[in-house]
Amino acid sequence: MDDSRQILHEGHWLRLVRIGHWESCERVHGQGMAVIVIAVTPADEVLFVEQYRIPLGARTIEMPAGLVGDERQDDSLLEAARRELIEETGWAPGRLELLLTGPTSAGLTNERIAFVRARDLVRVGQGGGIGDEAITVHAVPRQQAPRWLMQKAAEGYELDLKLWAGLWMIEHNPDGSPAT
Repeated sequence: MDDSRQILHEGHWLRLVRIGHWESCERVHGQGMAVIVIAVTPADEVLFVEQYRIPLGARTIEMPAGLVGDERQDDSLLEAARRELIEETGWAPGRLELLLTGPTSAGLTNERIAFVRARDLVRVGQGGGIGDEAITVHAVPRQQAPRWLMQKAAEGYELDLKLWAGLWMIEHNPDGSPAT
């Protein structure tokens, strides 16, 4: 296999590379890793975030998420998960559990994402993100979450498909055993 590497273009946030005959993109900042946080409030509400995503040209519904190491190179997965959950939702976790790590789109990018379950949440702020993120926080009763998501899709929102994995991992560990 030809694994010669050529940088085709590098921007502020992304780099387009050719490895052999394959073109893909990489993040310029951080560790090539992101976290997605599965969080349920003490009132049994799942935390979702809504924001406009320029590449899609649409508002999206996602679970709180962010890059690892985009602010500090020595950032850990759990530190990034804690930071992003607080920044985006205003809820701080008492405990965090790293559940699973894997590629987001293996044919397009080398980025990997880690699913982190947040427990024992405490309200510490309003959330909404930092800078110009303009995040809207939704706390949806857990039993109504799938129906609420499908209603949002019918309204024209783009839904991150990882939402369904996150909903499953509220009650299950990645191996299918019950979450404790």
